[in-house]
Amino acid sequence: MKAMGTLKQYEVIGRKQPSEKEANPPLYKMRIFAPERIVAKSRFWYFLRHLRKFKKMTGEIVSVKEIPETSPTRVKNFGIWLRYDSRSGTHNMYREYRELSVAGAVTACYRDMGARHRARAHSIQIIRVQEVAAAKCRRPQVKQFHDAKLRFPLPKRIEQKHTLPRFSHVRPKTYFM
Repeated sequence: MKAMGTLKQYEVIGRKQPSEKEANPPLYKMRIFAPERIVAKSRFWYFLRHLRKFKKMTGEIVSVKEIPETSPTRVKNFGIWLRYDSRSGTHNMYREYRELSVAGAVTACYRDMGARHRARAHSIQIIRVQEVAAAKCRRPQVKQFHDAKLRFPLPKRIEQKHTLPRFSHVRPKTYFM
């Protein structure tokens, strides 16, 4: 899988094709993060082939739908449990991100894993994604934003061109401390 652009969250439901032995086979539902529907279906078959004893040839997809974010305007903390294959072996990992959506956190995770660990997108498997309360966060890069008195001062400001006079005998003041 290539993690191009921002990933979306899909719910894919599939099952084994009905036969004489099994008239009503059980349904399998997965949350897949992929850039588009076709890739989500492909990843579904990839994971199901490893978990159960059937593949795309002997199965069918019942539904594929994109899951929208419930509150896309509120910043949340997300914990992501994942497993990835490196050059030396397979590793389990827990990571935390502060994002607006689940898909945004997973996209940031793919980018971060590629940058820090040189992990390719096809070797990363997202096990679980969960919203984490501020008190339960573990990582300092996420905890630093939980301060209620957090401020981002703007020490250097340059005024807009249309508010400045065309000619002036005084240099503009850009530092306001």
